[in-house]
Order: sequence, then structure tokens, then C-alpha cells
Amino acid sequence: MSLLTRARARGFSIAAVWSLALVVGLGACGGSGGSSAPAATAPVRVLEKAGAEPSDSTRMVCGSEGKEEIAAAVGVDVTRPLMPRFVDHLYSCDYVYSDGLATLSVKELSSAAETTAYFDALGKRLGRKHALLGLGQGAYQTTDGSTVVRKDYRVLLVNASRLPKQFGVPSAPRADASLTVAATIMGCWTGA
Repeated sequence: MSLLTRARARGFSIAAVWSLALVVGLGACGGSGGSSAPAATAPVRVLEKAGAEPSDSTRMVCGSEGKEEIAAAVGVDVTRPLMPRFVDHLYSCDYVYSDGLATLSVKELSSAAETTAYFDALGKRLGRKHALLGLGQGAYQTTDGSTVVRKDYRVLLVNASRLPKQFGVPSAPRADASLTVAATIMGCWTGA
């Protein structure tokens, strides 16, 4: 049983659980475990713009690493292979479970203005419910329990609208499950 699953089973709040997911994600998503260089000598990171192919961190969402991390986080694995799609800089796949499905997508953009416009448009279209502080560079949940997160020039959508109202092992509200998935992905994207 993963640390995240045990925390949920013990009744920790969803805020505490997704904070734990970030910590778990940092250690489980290709982290080197070694010491990092001091901030003064750290290389300047250039933000990746949308290209002809999805970035490596975007591909992780529908790859074996992402699938394993998400299964550990929600306590349930998919029943069908992931089938990634990439159209108009939108990378997506369906996580099909025995009792429903979630669609994960990442829109890759080329500027802060484009990213903000897409992030805000999703909120209007999907029914922005409330902000989620401390996740990515902005995040919110929607009226159907989905989670939207922006980081750099990417916007992640964990569309949970076709999951049952209670999902995962142990069972949690679908909004909590989508937040757990988003936090897991953001933990893997740290430094990406």
C-alpha cells in the first residue's frame, strides 16, 4: 500500500493528501536522490514552447511512469492500455477503469499569455468552482470534480466527469481523486 493510500485511509484531509502526493511524486518520478547544486550555480531553465511533438514531461502523463504513479496514488489500475493522442498541441489519453474513466490531457502552449487564456477559457467552459492554492502556478477544480493546473506553458486537465462519485481504494469523492492525480503529476513535473 502506497504512502498516499495509507494517508487517505487514515482520514487525512485532501489538502494533506495532495501535499503528500507532491512529496511522494518528487521521490518517485525520476529524482536522482543526490544533492542539488546551490541556487547561485543552478542553470537557467528555458521554458519549452509547443512543438511538433509533445515534450517528455507531457508524454509522462500517458506513459508507463505516469500510469504506475497514478495507480499507486488512487489505489486502482486501468483495465485497458493507455492510447495517447496528440492533436493541435493537446496530448491526451483515457484512463479506463472497471467502473468509469478519467481523461488526462496536457495542452502545450508557447507563451504566458496563451497559457493564461487557455487556462481561463477552460474554467469558463467547465465551470470553475474554486481555486487550489499551492499546486502548479495556478489550479482550480470544476463543478464536475475535475482538476485543472497550469505550469510554465502547459495546462493539465484531469477530467473526472466520467468517474463514479466515489472512486479509488480507499474510496474518495471523485474531486479528491482528480486532485490526487493532478498533484501526483505535478510532483513528477517538478524541475521539468
